[in-house]
Amino acid sequence: MAQKLFSAEEKTQIIEAIKTAENLTSGEIQVHIESHCKMEVLDRAAEVFEKLKMYQTAQRNGVLFYLAVEDHKFAILGDSGINQVVPEHFWEEIKDHMAALFRAGKFTQGLIDGIHMAGDQLATHFPHQGDDDENELSDEISFGS
Repeated sequence: MAQKLFSAEEKTQIIEAIKTAENLTSGEIQVHIESHCKMEVLDRAAEVFEKLKMYQTAQRNGVLFYLAVEDHKFAILGDSGINQVVPEHFWEEIKDHMAALFRAGKFTQGLIDGIHMAGDQLATHFPHQGDDDENELSDEISFGS
């Protein structure tokens, strides 16, 4: 089910949103989608964050968008570098915006908007470093069971 939530075209749009956001920042954004989350969603997102080695970015500025589609759960998890500099309710604001779009059935738009909102903050606090800035993590969507 997780891999079927988005069409090939929608997956391409999401990946393009990640690339666009990352072109403005040294930060890294990843999306992980699975069918079920049998635990607290933030705990599972932290496990995925670890599994994807997102903590290994030089400036600890990775952001994970985690979705468990069958269980209607999602979380946004930022690494310590970005969490130290974003406004207090930043992640909740993105999550609320995305949830409103998800409720309207606009999953692709919700995810793209969330990616752009996170990317704007990353660009503010971790601007792109020009030619020295390497893409530290894959832009591809990862899928779980």
